Amino acid sequence: MNQINRHNTHILAHFEYHQPTTIQEAVEALRKHPDAKPLAGGTDLVPKMKQALIKPRHVVNLKKIPELNMVEERGDTVYIGAAVKLRELEKNEIIQKKTPLLNSCVKSIGSVQIRNMGTIGGNVCNASPAADAALGLVALEAAVHIAGPDGERTVEAKDFFKGPGLTVLGDDEIVTGFTVPVPTGDTGTCFISVGRTALDISTVSIAVALKTDGDRVRDAKIALGSVAPTPLRLLDVEKQLEGKKLTEKLIEDAARKVSESIQPITDVRGTAEYRRKASRGLTIEAITMAWREGRQQR
Repeated sequence: MNQINRHNTHILAHFEYHQPTTIQEAVEALRKHPDAKPLAGGTDLVPKMKQALIKPRHVVNLKKIPELNMVEERGDTVYIGAAVKLRELEKNEIIQKKTPLLNSCVKSIGSVQIRNMGTIGGNVCNASPAADAALGLVALEAAVHIAGPDGERTVEAKDFFKGPGLTVLGDDEIVTGFTVPVPTGDTGTCFISVGRTALDISTVSIAVALKTDGDRVRDAKIALGSVAPTPLRLLDVEKQLEGKKLTEKLIEDAARKVSESIQPITDVRGTAEYRRKASRGLTIEAITMAWREGRQQR
């Protein structure tokens, strides 16, 4: 027998399937059934159900809700629905032109097959410290829109994550979308991810958005992935850069502070010491590349 057919890959547990067409219906289904799981792309939920790691008695499909499937410009921001496929974001002209940093982050996720199925909401709500789309949203100061029985609320992306696999979402709440500020034309950005293989999740990743006036830093946004329990925004490092002339020494000092500020662990993908050293080198490269890109755009 072929090795791939040695194991039953069907979902054996019985569950009730819900397919709401409005946000309100989805929230009501989750409120009524506390053990329910929302389904968007299914790239994380379905494998766990096949392995019987989780056995929800109710599954709520979010794919048929129009508001969760849109990408549109809204003034100086871009709105992205939570159920938009990663592959769509990769190819979307608005995302490519208005938020190239997020586009770079999305393109690094898994394979084309995964991006054809996976959604930006799923990548964020899984709350992996290595989630590249989540890292881009944190670096761009995106807002996360949440709907629940008590109405709607909004939190900053950097405050959405509470730990590995943990978010501020209640069991009866869903993420409906994201509002991403569009960087000004003089902003340079850079995303770099280092992994064991091309399709592996990031061992270390960094996202930088840098606004400069000549050689002087006007505004800096720096976020790192896989170096802490959540995607990590380096606010102290940003303050260290802002208002100063961007010299080689300043960049090296910022990179040193990054390596001292992170909280890496040792796991199968890399040691804590490797992550500290890699984060320092990646910071130097990412800041330099973002600065060069910003100069080219002026």
